[in-house]
Amino acid sequence: MSVRPYLLLLCLLPVPLLSHAADKTIYGLNEHVALPGFDLEVQAKLDTGAQTASLSARDIERFKRDGKSWVRFYLAIDEAHDRPIELPLQRISKIKRRAGDFDPDEDKTYTPRPVVELDLCMGAARRSIEVNLTDRSAFQYPLLIGSDALTRFGALVDPSLTYAAGKPGCITVSDADE
Repeated sequence: MSVRPYLLLLCLLPVPLLSHAADKTIYGLNEHVALPGFDLEVQAKLDTGAQTASLSARDIERFKRDGKSWVRFYLAIDEAHDRPIELPLQRISKIKRRAGDFDPDEDKTYTPRPVVELDLCMGAARRSIEVNLTDRSAFQYPLLIGSDALTRFGALVDPSLTYAAGKPGCITVSDADE
């Protein structure tokens, strides 16, 4: 029995994996992200260990409009954002609390957070993703992008890089119409 056919087969095995990786975009640990709906650009941390994306918000309140659930909030990014934002509520996410972040006398080991849908632009890619709202003002980055959103962006994250995608360069709907 010849070893040659097996060597050829062994050499061809990685080919589908390489073509799949070629469809991905490499991003750094931190990236500039545009929020076109708010005419705003923020710095984001890309976190493959988190499932969901989180945006820094304050004074979050749920309300009803025409029988549907909505959420009103203010961006907790800097003092310049003092107008309320109102968006349809997509769902309530249950975020696991860390060991030091919950009261043992309390039954809940999670924090409920409202989730909204937002357009994000990172590099040349624009995607609509779900983002949970929480006050991240104690953190360095007002936006955390988790694995669900990274998958939608077709992202490969290289933690040795920062701002690998450069400034957001997405074409907005109004730009495409002109």
